[in-house]
Amino acid sequence: MNDDFLFANDTGEEDETFSIGSWKVIIVDDEPEVHAVTKLALSDFIFQDRKLEFISAYSGAEGKKVITENPDAAIILLDVVMETDDAGLQVAQFIREEANNHKIRIILRTGQPGQAPERQVILNYDINDYKSKTELTAQKLFTVIMSSLRAYRDIVALDNSRKGLTKIIEASADIFSIHSMDQFIDGVMQQLTSVIGCGNEKAMYITDTLMVNCENLRNKDGLTVIAAQGEFESSLGKNVKDVVNEELQAAFQEAISTKSIVYRGDYLVAYCYSRFSNNSILYVSGLPKEVSQTERTLIELFAQNVQIAYENVQLQLELEDTQRELVYRLSEALENRSNETGNHVRRVALISGVLAQAYGLNQKEVELVSCAAPLHDVGKISIPDNILHKPGQLLDDEWSIMQSHSETGAKILEGSNRSVIQAGSIIAQDHHENWDGTGYPKGKSGEDIHVYGRIVAMADVYDALRHDRCYKKAWNKDETIEFIKSESGKKFDPKLVQGLLNSVDKIEQIIEQFQEG
Repeated sequence: MNDDFLFANDTGEEDETFSIGSWKVIIVDDEPEVHAVTKLALSDFIFQDRKLEFISAYSGAEGKKVITENPDAAIILLDVVMETDDAGLQVAQFIREEANNHKIRIILRTGQPGQAPERQVILNYDINDYKSKTELTAQKLFTVIMSSLRAYRDIVALDNSRKGLTKIIEASADIFSIHSMDQFIDGVMQQLTSVIGCGNEKAMYITDTLMVNCENLRNKDGLTVIAAQGEFESSLGKNVKDVVNEELQAAFQEAISTKSIVYRGDYLVAYCYSRFSNNSILYVSGLPKEVSQTERTLIELFAQNVQIAYENVQLQLELEDTQRELVYRLSEALENRSNETGNHVRRVALISGVLAQAYGLNQKEVELVSCAAPLHDVGKISIPDNILHKPGQLLDDEWSIMQSHSETGAKILEGSNRSVIQAGSIIAQDHHENWDGTGYPKGKSGEDIHVYGRIVAMADVYDALRHDRCYKKAWNKDETIEFIKSESGKKFDPKLVQGLLNSVDKIEQIIEQFQEG
């Protein structure tokens, strides 16, 4: 055989030609002729419409490097005797133990079987086949490559299914933890990207009017966009007929009629089944060019969980709204008894949220402080009217009774398992404590005063100063700010004072929006 012909395919061009959509086969052998003959014998090999991509290494050390650089290789044809008598065996051990690659099929080839007896090698090394070079004809080479690729394919499929199931479980857990409709579609897209590696260019979640509880999203005719991303972000609350073209509308209807997932080019429309609604649809664009059957199965599982997650968000929002309304109504009733309007508790709640955010609390705590703030004066229910409504200065014994409302409020709210009520108890207890220790009821100082109490104390004082009370006229913004600054390090936490100064425009907007009735 002509040497030029033998090495014609050993230029590296073949690797580049078949680098996409090919099966990687690593040849590790110190004889160049073995590389050339192997490539020639398998030059027309095709399995599942994919050719072979050959990667060559000429020593055990080079073989280890190539394995590390190509963890997705399907097969390694590995010579036993190279720079040392057991160089190939060392590579096999490296693959399984150090590279931790248990997918690649290892086929040992040796021209000196006596150097490494087959039974001993198979017992001691995690290999998949052992061949003498003299018995490895073109046909037998074809057979061993075919059987090895089938095994590799099945192992990869099983591993992908395992990883996919793990991702589905993680994705479902993440989505179920979302309590905001604003975060819902972002969460769906983030997790779907993780599951199948799609892009996140555009996405919509669409449902029928039976599932849309929010008045501003209610649509009397057909499907309504309730969450969106990308170019559809401005479509919230709109009928899909006013948002998408006829082709996409047809895909929606097909998904609904077949109760399945419809794939069109780079996007999908997934029907999301639920016993609580008639029709819900998830639309996602930016899919990879080819979506495997495994990925389609994962998408189907994911789509089923998306609807449950959406219903979970709806239920959570309804519970939070109900809880917030009850807190407001109770607090407003108490404020009305104090001859103050209910808008005071709303303003204190919103101002507390602004201050909590400026202070650096996380979003969960910001929402918690805002929700619990209206409960700060719940203890006033125990204060007699003649003291509560007295326009002048209180006498010492009257002032002592008035001060008792902090501990009374804390006792009313203590013992609950609900985080909002727990926070309300803390706030009721600490919102009259002063940074310098001159407050009541415990005379706490500095950071011994719970941060929730410090925040609501400042919000309460700021709003009270900005409005008329039975004992004073409203102060203007500048007078109020000067007082707050003068009490930094005395009545108020200096860090909170700075946060208020940085956020005063937001606070004044709240006061403007919720004026006294």
